[in-house]
Amino acid sequence: MNGQTLILSGDRQRQLAKSLIDRAPPMAVLNIREAKRTNDQNAKWHAMISDIARAKPDGRVYDVPTWKALLMSDAGFKPIFQPSLDGQGVVPIGFKSSRLRKSEFSDLIEATFAFGARHNVVWSSDEGNGE
Repeated sequence: MNGQTLILSGDRQRQLAKSLIDRAPPMAVLNIREAKRTNDQNAKWHAMISDIARAKPDGRVYDVPTWKALLMSDAGFKPIFQPSLDGQGVVPIGFKSSRLRKSEFSDLIEATFAFGARHNVVWSSDEGNGE
């Protein structure tokens, strides 16, 4: 039995999953997790970041990677810092938006929308409507 991935989108997929569990060999590994972010979520967030960068809230002029890190931190996804291997500083370790689950990414979009609303960001399209 080779590894299989199922998306539990309905009763049929759930029945298949149960069947696979019943046929699984001893010591098989089962991994159930929430889906990762969607391409639509990713596109929406990047459009929002671009709008924020253009708006220059509080006079801040940053590139997209800097805004991404700041917005993730504002949403509660905080990196930790570890000493560099050469002992000459620290390295941020932590969340990357590509590793977020769908619900976490929704929270990130909502936090980004709230930040934009607090700073009167004008959204360039419906992508920044917070939905």
